[in-house]
Amino acid sequence: MGSDSRSERIQVLVAEQAARRGVRVGVVDVCTAAVAALPVGGAGLSAMSPAAPSHPLCSTDDISEQLEELQLTLGEGPCVDAFRHGSAVLTPDLLTRELQDRWVVFADAALEAGARAVFALPLQMGAINLGVLDLYAQVPVRLDAEELADALAFADLATLVLLDARIDEAGGPRDGPVEDLGAYRAEIDQASGVLTVQLGVGIEEAFVRLRGHAFAQGRRLAEVAADVVARRLRFSPDAEPHAEPDPDADPDAEPDPDTDPDAEPHAEPDAEPDPDADPDTDTDPDADPDTDTDPDAEPHAEPDPDTDPDTDADPDPDADPDRTDEEN
Repeated sequence: MGSDSRSERIQVLVAEQAARRGVRVGVVDVCTAAVAALPVGGAGLSAMSPAAPSHPLCSTDDISEQLEELQLTLGEGPCVDAFRHGSAVLTPDLLTRELQDRWVVFADAALEAGARAVFALPLQMGAINLGVLDLYAQVPVRLDAEELADALAFADLATLVLLDARIDEAGGPRDGPVEDLGAYRAEIDQASGVLTVQLGVGIEEAFVRLRGHAFAQGRRLAEVAADVVARRLRFSPDAEPHAEPDPDADPDAEPDPDTDPDAEPHAEPDAEPDPDADPDTDTDPDADPDTDTDPDAEPHAEPDPDTDPDTDADPDPDADPDRTDEEN
C-alpha cells in the first residue's frame, strides 16, 4: 500500500472517531482509532521535551494510563528510549530476560499493571520531537509489516495534530472510557515551577525531584503535582518533603486521640448521679463505718433474730426494777 493512500485511510479512521464525539480532531481520536485498527488493547500519548517536564496527554483505558505514568515517573521504559533515540521501540513480550534487565523497575511494574507487549513510536518531524505514542497488548504480540506501517502512520498524524495550533490537542471532553490527561500538563508545569523556587534548582532538576517523590510514595505524578500547587506539600533542599497544615482546620479544636496519635488521652466524665437512689454508706460521711471494709472500725455484734425487739426497746412501766421477773 502506498504511503499516501495509507495516510489518507488513517486520517479517515481518526476523523470518524472525532465525528462520533462531535468535536474537532484531537490526539485522543488518534489513540482510539489506533486501538480499533491494530491488534492492541490500549494506547496512550505523552508530550515530551528535553528542556521541560513530560506530560501524559491521553489514554484509552486504565492500563495505558498507568503505563504513561510509570514511564514518566520512573524515567525508564520503551517510551523514554523511543524519545531519547528518536526511533520506534518494539517490545513483543516484556517477559524476555533482555527487557527485564533493560528496564529493571518498569518491566515488572508494567506486567503487574496488565501489559505484556508495548510499542513506543516517537512523534517527530525532522528535528522536532514532540513526544511518544504508546500501544500495549495484554498478550505477547508481534506487529507485521503492514501493522507496523499503520502504527507509524498513526504516530505521524498525532505529530501533525500536535503541531497544528488550530486543533485542540486536549481532545475535547471525555467520551465513554477514553480519558484525556491534557489538563494535568499545566498543573505539572506549575508544580515544577514552584519547586524551582522552593529548591533553588532548574526546571529539569525540579521535575526529577517531583517524579522521584511520586515514585517513592507510590503515588501518581499528577496527584503529587496537585498537592504542590495547592500548597499541601512543600519541598526543602535539606529535608524530605513534608505536608503543610490544612489552612481550613480549626486551630482551637482539641486533638482527637482516636485519630491523632500525639493527642493526650482524656478521661470520660462520670455518669450523672441518680437523685432517687439510696445514699451510699461508703460515700456518706455520717454513715457508720463498715468493719468489713474499714480496718479501723470497732467490731459490733449482730442482733439476735429470735429476740423480741419490743422487750428490749420498751420496758414495762409498772415493773419494779428491784424485783425479779417471777416476783413481778
